[in-house]
Amino acid sequence: MRMLITQANLNFMGGAEKVVLKIAEHYKAKIYTAEYDKRSTFEGFENLDVEVIGGRGYSVIPYGRVMQGLKYGSAFYNMRIREDYDVINAHVAPSHWIRRNNRRVLWYCHTPLREIYDLYNYRMKFRKFYKRPLYAVGASIVRRVDRNVVNDIEMIVANSTNTQSRIVKYFGREDSEVLNGGVDYKDYNNGEYGNYFLYPSRISPNKRQEFAIRAFERFRKTREGRGYKLFIVGQVSKDGMYNDYYSGIVELARRVGDVQIVTDSDYNRLRKLYSNCTAVLYPPINEDYGLVPLEGMASGKPVIAVNEGGPRETVVHERTGWLVNDEREMAKFMGVLAKDKGLAERMGRSGRARVIDRYSWKRFFSRFDRYIDRVRRG
Repeated sequence: MRMLITQANLNFMGGAEKVVLKIAEHYKAKIYTAEYDKRSTFEGFENLDVEVIGGRGYSVIPYGRVMQGLKYGSAFYNMRIREDYDVINAHVAPSHWIRRNNRRVLWYCHTPLREIYDLYNYRMKFRKFYKRPLYAVGASIVRRVDRNVVNDIEMIVANSTNTQSRIVKYFGREDSEVLNGGVDYKDYNNGEYGNYFLYPSRISPNKRQEFAIRAFERFRKTREGRGYKLFIVGQVSKDGMYNDYYSGIVELARRVGDVQIVTDSDYNRLRKLYSNCTAVLYPPINEDYGLVPLEGMASGKPVIAVNEGGPRETVVHERTGWLVNDEREMAKFMGVLAKDKGLAERMGRSGRARVIDRYSWKRFFSRFDRYIDRVRRG
């Protein structure tokens, strides 16, 4: 079977990129992407056939969401594939726009584009006031194009029931399947329970690094919090909005103290940080799915996550960690674990067992193979 993969960009070491890499390796698939920076994403892509599509004319526009939207959108919307293939597997929006001129598409939906759907109003607050009217018009156009394309896609597989609910809400499609992404649990191990907490995620307003920092600030004022640190690990986009947010996070971390922000961590260093932390924190806004809790559990660590979005599907409250409603609760359970490392170890064992049982790549591909075959056969 000949599979082609479309992915918006390959610029980060995030959950979506990890899924794309695993699928491409499994099927020996060629990848079409609109932007590729091999220095900042997983090294494994260098061993695959990756082709960058789209023109260079957009370089005159400042790097940011507008430039990305125009460049990525036009690249996939206008592309007509000439080579032979059986199935196209699309990933992060707008790579699924490949369906306009090509058939037999399976969209593995990580989420409908949040900037124009569920996070539209939230993200608008971060834009300069004079840019908001133009962005509103652009978002309206993109939504209309998006819905027209999605209507024609042969099959949609959502990475979580949370994402599936967005597909129903924004596109009216009630025929998607749910298939959670997997974890290479053998790559993760439990070391010590060092005196630090870890929050690894791309630096972004919707990832809410400030939530974790403020929770840590509360925690370190307690007796249990003495001698503890917080590691924030994640890459920063070149987009000005993200850099502004990053600057604010750096200032908050400096004020709180004992918070280390790492933006250039490689995969091996991150796994070591997972291995030796007390627990993993995870407070993003209504995350579509989230591989971080699974990687934390694979490392034998409890996960303290917000009680919303994807973590509600993966973290078992009071067994593999806790689901919290605010910073105060997150700080409270940080204190519980700091005081009782035995509890951290027991929760960690339960979490790793859950990952091995439910989130292996073998389990993922046993179902994904069937979906691909269904689309291939029409």
